[in-house]
Amino acid sequence: MKKFTSNTQKIGELGEGVACTFFEKQGYSILERNYTKKWGEIDIIAEKGNILYFIEVKSKSVSDLDYVTHETGNSFFRPEENVHIWKRKRLARVIQTYLIHNRIGNRDWQFDILVVYLDLENRKARVKRMENIIL
Repeated sequence: MKKFTSNTQKIGELGEGVACTFFEKQGYSILERNYTKKWGEIDIIAEKGNILYFIEVKSKSVSDLDYVTHETGNSFFRPEENVHIWKRKRLARVIQTYLIHNRIGNRDWQFDILVVYLDLENRKARVKRMENIIL
């Protein structure tokens, strides 16, 4: 099991836990967490029906979840913006490795980003899902 030491890593781990709970409540089966290769990592690999879901989780600690919902200005940082083109290329390579290693042939799959906003003080979270992102 991966060991998280920095505050940022701990926020990320909490966010991944929230993400797994989110998907499980919607009927997904979590197949893997933190599937890691030298060239990258997929946070969550899940399955629902006959579709595989490769999920990148971005977590952010916030003091007010209402701010997240109502913010419309350009000054608000959106964690999903950290999934740059070079990161998507690395993720695509990890996904291909997973598909080959597990001998998964003609099976539908998609890449999603799940942003988890964590209000640690009030022990609440809000998620935003972006589905079927092109790698």
